[in-house]
Amino acid sequence: MVRAGTGKRRTTNFVWICVGLLGAGLIADLLWASSSSSSSVYHSIASNWLPSKSDTLILPKTILQNNTTKGPSKDKKDGLPERVLTATFADLPAPELKWEKMASAPVPRLDGAAIQINNLLYVFAGYGTIDYVHSHVDIYNFTDNTWGGRFDMPKEMAHSHLGMATDGRYIYIVNGQYGPQCRGPTAHTFVLDTETKQWQKMPPLPVPRYAPATQLWRGRLHVMGGSKENRHTPALDHWSLAVKDGKALEKEWKTEIDIPRGGPHRACVVVDDRLYVIGGQEGDFMAKPGSPIFKCSRRNEVVYDDVYMLDDDMKWKVLPPMPKPDSHIEFAWVVINNSIVIVGGTTDKHPVTKKMTLVGEVLQFQLDTRKWSVVGKLPFRVKTTLVGFWNGWLYFTSGQRDKGPDDPAPRKVIGEMWRTKLSL
Repeated sequence: MVRAGTGKRRTTNFVWICVGLLGAGLIADLLWASSSSSSSVYHSIASNWLPSKSDTLILPKTILQNNTTKGPSKDKKDGLPERVLTATFADLPAPELKWEKMASAPVPRLDGAAIQINNLLYVFAGYGTIDYVHSHVDIYNFTDNTWGGRFDMPKEMAHSHLGMATDGRYIYIVNGQYGPQCRGPTAHTFVLDTETKQWQKMPPLPVPRYAPATQLWRGRLHVMGGSKENRHTPALDHWSLAVKDGKALEKEWKTEIDIPRGGPHRACVVVDDRLYVIGGQEGDFMAKPGSPIFKCSRRNEVVYDDVYMLDDDMKWKVLPPMPKPDSHIEFAWVVINNSIVIVGGTTDKHPVTKKMTLVGEVLQFQLDTRKWSVVGKLPFRVKTTLVGFWNGWLYFTSGQRDKGPDDPAPRKVIGEMWRTKLSL
C-alpha cells in the first residue's frame, strides 16, 4: 500500500529538483555566452553537426563574413525564387538581376572553352557527360541570338581544361585533357583562323598541363600554372611564345618568371597592357589508380581568392583579393567599362557535407580603384560557364548548375543560354 504523504513528498522533491536543474542550466548558459571562447566552441560544434533533411545550419558571424540567409520568396520581376542557403555560407548579398532565357546551345558542356570576337561567341569542346567529350566548335551570334556554324576540331586537340586566347581574328589553343573521365593531358597547341575556319599546329609546350592561365600580352602567348601531369599537383611554370597573325615566330617556348601560386581554373585577363590572373585552386580530381577508364577520383582541393598582376618589370604584384575564393572561371569573365566582371564558379567546400559548392554571384573588379563588388545574382549557381558581352547584355551559357535554390552542390550539365542587361 502506498502512503499518500510519501507520494506527495516525492512529487514536491521532484519539482524542486527540476527547478534546480533549470536554474543551473540558465546560469551555465549565461556564463558560456559571456565567455571569450564561445565563438570557437560554437564553431567546433557546428563543424561536426550533421543536418537533417530540412534543417538550416546557422553559423557565427566570424564564419558568415557578411553573408546572409533569407526566407523563401518569389521575385516579382522575373519569377525566380530567392535562394535559401541551407547549411552552408557560400552566397553573398547581391542585387537581383532580371534574366532572360535565350536559345540553348546545341549540346550541353562542362569544362568547355569560349572566345568572343566581335558579335560571335566561339564555344569549344567540353564534357557532354563524364564518359563523353565533344570535339567540335559551336558559334553563337549575339546580333540575331542564334546558334550555327558548327565545325570540327583537330583530332589531336584536347577536349577540356584548355588554355585559350585571341588577337581578334586568330584563336590560340594550348594543351588540356584529352578524352573523358580523368584522362591524361596533352602538350599540343593549335591556332584557329576564325575567318577561314582553318587550323594550324604550333610548337608544343615543354610539358603537358591542365587548365593553365593563358593570354596574349605584348606580342607573346603566355601560359602559366595549371595542374601537372597527374591532374592534381599545381604547377608554377610560366612560358611564353612570340606569335603574330596566327603564326609562331619562335620554335621553342621561352621560360618566364614563375607564377606566385600554381593551379588550374583561373581567369587570365589583359587590360590596358596589364596581365591579371584571378582566383583558381590547388588540387583537382585524379584518375583512380588502376582504373582502365581513368575513372575520376576526388582529392582535396583548396580554392583561393588571390589576384596577381604582371607589371612592366616582369614581376608579380599582389592585388586586393576577391570577395570570396572562386575557381572554374577561366572563360567566365568579360571586360566592361574598365572593370573585369566574373560570373559564377566554385568556392570553398560545404562546411558540413564537404561537397563542392557553386557560386551564384556576378563579381566586378574596378581597375582604376582596384576594388571588388558584387553586382548581381545569377538565376542559379553555376561553374565553368562561358561568358560574353554585347550591346549592353551580359550572356552566359553551359557549365554545371546547382541542385536547387537551397543546395549549392553541382548537379546537371547544361547548355542553356541566359542574358541580362548590365550597366556598370
